[in-house]
Amino acid sequence: MYTISQLAKRFKLSRSTLLYYESIGLLLSSGLGKNGYRLYSEREEKRLQRICMFREMRIPLKKIKKLLGTEKGDVRKALEEQLLKLNEEIKRLRLQQQSIVRMLQDPKLLRLTRSMDKDGWVEMFKAAGVSDESMLKFHQEFERNAPEAHQDFLESIGIPTDEVIKMRRKLKEKSPSRKTASANSN
Repeated sequence: MYTISQLAKRFKLSRSTLLYYESIGLLLSSGLGKNGYRLYSEREEKRLQRICMFREMRIPLKKIKKLLGTEKGDVRKALEEQLLKLNEEIKRLRLQQQSIVRMLQDPKLLRLTRSMDKDGWVEMFKAAGVSDESMLKFHQEFERNAPEAHQDFLESIGIPTDEVIKMRRKLKEKSPSRKTASANSN
């Protein structure tokens, strides 16, 4: 059995956080000790461990409460949803970074964002001896194998969404597998 202070210390949470979790029914004490302090069982300790894991993933408490009483499939679905939300947030934050760099009109600041713009990528490919034909093949393969990731990549290097859509459409038209498929149908 654990006291509230022991649990708080173990999970690096405040005592008031644990009391709040109890007030909303997320965590329940097993009873009171002789001294009147709340006591928590191993089961509640494991439950708190899961609560903390979900909180690290930025899942809201209300949703955590539902997840703790559901099947593994529901947990998987919730985690997949959270992953998609995080991907969108990361995308939004990267676009904000790029907007700030553009507003400050200092391309050197792009290095602070852990990203590179289109010109930087092209320059790096050219310096590595990659031909235009090879770059096209790179984009075709990227588009074929991971279209969503390719779109994210193109947007992350500062290419506007409408231009990305046009570019992806052209890549699909020039795709060797597409040409082979249309040649075989004739």
